[in-house]
Amino acid sequence: MANTSHSDKSAFEKAALRAPLIAKIERFVELSGEERDCLQRLQGEFTRYRDGSDIVAAGHRYRCLFVLNRGMAIRYKVLHDGRRHIINLNLPGDLLGFPGCLFDRSLYSIASLGDVTVCPITHEDLFVLFRRYPRLSTALFWLVGHQAAVFAEHLVGVARQSAYERIAHLLLELLVRLQAVGIADECSYFLPITQEQMADALGLSEPHVNRTLRRLREDGLIALEGAHVSCLDIATLSRVADFNDAIFARQQICGL
Repeated sequence: MANTSHSDKSAFEKAALRAPLIAKIERFVELSGEERDCLQRLQGEFTRYRDGSDIVAAGHRYRCLFVLNRGMAIRYKVLHDGRRHIINLNLPGDLLGFPGCLFDRSLYSIASLGDVTVCPITHEDLFVLFRRYPRLSTALFWLVGHQAAVFAEHLVGVARQSAYERIAHLLLELLVRLQAVGIADECSYFLPITQEQMADALGLSEPHVNRTLRRLREDGLIALEGAHVSCLDIATLSRVADFNDAIFARQQICGL
């Protein structure tokens, strides 16, 4: 095997960090070489956060969005009495800070799950992209719309589904979303969230999450080994969770 210099390795790692966003956008539109180069240039600076660090803090001003390049994060809100609700889980390739960046101060906080790497993209850089690359602008619009559809599914789950259905849906959703950026295999993935965090995301108590996960294991639908999750019976899980995989399917934007 040929020797690789430190600079070559650094360039390779930076290119890999840009790939999740590109992979997600290419699920909607086939990018030209120039458009791919634009996205790579846009993600020119990377910031690393340690586990449990706030990437975005509620009430603070932000003149940028962030791309989550590596790791996972949670968007959450803390109520006046200290109760927390996790609004959604962010995965590689997701845009962080929307819609909070549209307001004078951020509405929600975003914290890292494990060590993460993000790329800040200023409003000014986004406006340049909008002017020069209308296809990319449309693709980003599609991407944000897709994230909104995922959030709507969470809302339906919390409002109407049982704990068994909610957890089954969440585990399937994460499998499909992680597969889309190449970090899950056919039925399993690494999930660095605690049962407390899962409870905060699904509107459940921690003991209820624990009991429900045990039921799913006993029913032969999932396997858990530490933070490693395996969906053993995807068809049954999908039926139980009323899982709409069309939301997560690869689709091209009409006219692009």
